[in-house]
Amino acid sequence: MKLTILENTPTVFRFKLDKVSTNFANAVRRIAINSVPTFAIDTVTFYENSSAIFDEYIAHRIGLVPIITPNGYDSKDEVLFKLEAEGPTTVYSKSLESNDKSVKVANPNIPIIKLAAGQTLRIDGKAVIGTAARSAKFQAGLITYKQLGNDSFEFYVETFGQMPASEIISKALGIITNNIKEVHKELK
Repeated sequence: MKLTILENTPTVFRFKLDKVSTNFANAVRRIAINSVPTFAIDTVTFYENSSAIFDEYIAHRIGLVPIITPNGYDSKDEVLFKLEAEGPTTVYSKSLESNDKSVKVANPNIPIIKLAAGQTLRIDGKAVIGTAARSAKFQAGLITYKQLGNDSFEFYVETFGQMPASEIISKALGIITNNIKEVHKELK
């Protein structure tokens, strides 16, 4: 197997894999899409919503806001976000205030809702670690590949902001390695 890095920026990671099977290339892509753990706001509590939009719609939009996911957190960790806004205004993702300085929204300019004069929104959101196998809101990025030859593939990874693009692949390969070790241990 040979890996050649074609582009490596915080948002895009392109690389070429040579001397691997289609099955292996697809496994890397699928694990990177479905199994890399990230934070997402999973539960939203509404204290006040005098807007014209249903609570469920707002909660869904907030759940899709990418949350920076630093290393060192696991599935037991929870981070609370608070949002208070009064119209007239457009509420953006930057209004989601985290109780953990290292876990915050990845893009502060995502519109959530437009409030008219006199309308208010007060909510709390609980972010948890999950994977896209559970919900698409936990997906770390867009991962594709094209086959260049029988055993050569060019991958394109674009992060949604939770972590650098190259880290998505690094974590996916770690997951594959751990899964193989577990299977190998069971066979002994």
